Amino acid sequence: MVIKLVFLGFLLAHAAVHLMFFVPKPAATPGGPTWPFEIGHSWALSPLGLAPDTLRVLGIALVAVMLGAYALTLLNALGLGPRGLWVAAAAAGTLASLAVLGLFYLPWLTIGVGIDLVLLWLILVSSWSPEGLAR
Repeated sequence: MVIKLVFLGFLLAHAAVHLMFFVPKPAATPGGPTWPFEIGHSWALSPLGLAPDTLRVLGIALVAVMLGAYALTLLNALGLGPRGLWVAAAAAGTLASLAVLGLFYLPWLTIGVGIDLVLLWLILVSSWSPEGLAR
């Protein structure tokens, strides 16, 4: 039970960090770091001519998918829904997270990308399952 709760808490914390994409960008300071949670500019999509508003909609949609999928993971882990649904939901949420972090990548987001890759490996490759969660 403890491992399941730690896993779910970790997913919730990981999801909560993505909410920083909705926090207004603070004023820049001389010599200060670049704000890493900017969804109005994408290293991959901005050169293709996508407008900042379009990028924001895409970023918001990806974060919404991630939050919804992680919420479904949590609910399934608590016994709601078909057994084993948490695997697909957690994988979908993690893929959405990886997409938003990749499309709007700045070096500060590397830890999030690493977390997503480890989660995908645990869920899809190693077939790991927290105690009490059916696959």
